[in-house]
Amino acid sequence: MLLGVNIDHIAVLREARKINDPNPLDALGICKLANADQITIHLREDRRHIHDDDAKKIIENSNLPVNLECSINDEIIDIVCKLKPQRATLVPENRAEVTTEGGLDVKSNFEKIKKAIKKLHDNEIEVSLFIDPKKETIKLSSELKVEWIELHTGTFANIYAMLHGNLRNTHHSIKELELPRQDLKVMLKESKKQIKKASNKADQLNLKVAAGHGLNYQNVSLISSIKTISELNIGQSIIARSVYTGLYQAILDMKELIK
Repeated sequence: MLLGVNIDHIAVLREARKINDPNPLDALGICKLANADQITIHLREDRRHIHDDDAKKIIENSNLPVNLECSINDEIIDIVCKLKPQRATLVPENRAEVTTEGGLDVKSNFEKIKKAIKKLHDNEIEVSLFIDPKKETIKLSSELKVEWIELHTGTFANIYAMLHGNLRNTHHSIKELELPRQDLKVMLKESKKQIKKASNKADQLNLKVAAGHGLNYQNVSLISSIKTISELNIGQSIIARSVYTGLYQAILDMKELIK
């Protein structure tokens, strides 16, 4: 299984102090040495962490393939076409969200997504759609002739955190998941089953399958055991661990877990 390391949160730390330290560009060599398979970044419309010059320098200097996450906004798609990463992953964006809250609404945005895909393909950029693990959305993604889908694992990760972690005892507790443990166990099992079914369906339709969002050192093995998923994109948990272990060791630890 391949590992894409999302280095957005290095830029989050930089933006917290509005200085050029830490610089996400410095992570490229470490990611390569630690045998990461891909660099993932997200060029948001509001530029809250990665900026245009970051994206340009990372794509120009990375020895690893770069997966650039972006919205379907026309202006952003034009920028991505100029930058020419190996892959563009189309994601939904809500300016008020702390992080991406769900998968792309492919059905409602079908024509707009189709237009964006054509532009990207015309510029020899492969395309992935970040989607919820639903059968209908998988079929629509296949109709759009993308190379990849990335399954949103955020719901799974939230349930896991409320069941097995200490999240419910913090100010970040997820109110709608403050449920009896037995209920959460059933929900977690169902969430993994849904991800597995969606992955298998995508594989049958010759779509390459990635997964990501909320995956960490505690929950990742449940997802990496799904054989039809060939890539995981993980960021926040790796960068968080790197504060204590260093980025090189944090990547090695994650690689070991997903073997």
